[in-house]
Amino acid sequence: MAGQENPETELADAADAAVADGAAEPERKIAELEDSWRRTAAELENLRKRCAKDVIRAREQERASVAVRWLPVLDNLERALEHAASNPDQIVEGVRAVHQQALTVLADLGYPRRDDETGKAFDPARHEAVSTVTDEDLVPGTVAHVVRPGYGPDGEILRPASVVVATRSE
Repeated sequence: MAGQENPETELADAADAAVADGAAEPERKIAELEDSWRRTAAELENLRKRCAKDVIRAREQERASVAVRWLPVLDNLERALEHAASNPDQIVEGVRAVHQQALTVLADLGYPRRDDETGKAFDPARHEAVSTVTDEDLVPGTVAHVVRPGYGPDGEILRPASVVVATRSE
């Protein structure tokens, strides 16, 4: 029986191999999961970096777009300054045109000028009170005078209007 193996020995060897394979299986699974976790973490970090670069690029593009919209206003102001020595009426007319152009640029950007009128009720969401005045002709708590206009739509005020508010007489 020199060339024959003992069936009991074969069974024991097979059982030892199965136990060894069984012990290796959780370690292999842990290694696979750890590798997958590391790859996912690296992908997430790359995505975070790419998104940060995209935000910076979009911000730069938007700033350039806004600056390009203002260039014609600047050009017209420079033209007005070049002709400052000529007819003053034409200068005033030119400055009014540039002013209207600047208002149009702001409106196109989504921030139209708010024309708050005298006599309207003071609204702290739209107005900034810079002073008060006693005026018998105005209802207390209303706008007596607009010092500086506000800009932006109701839901997104860029700058509130600076106003003088009417109060009661003592």
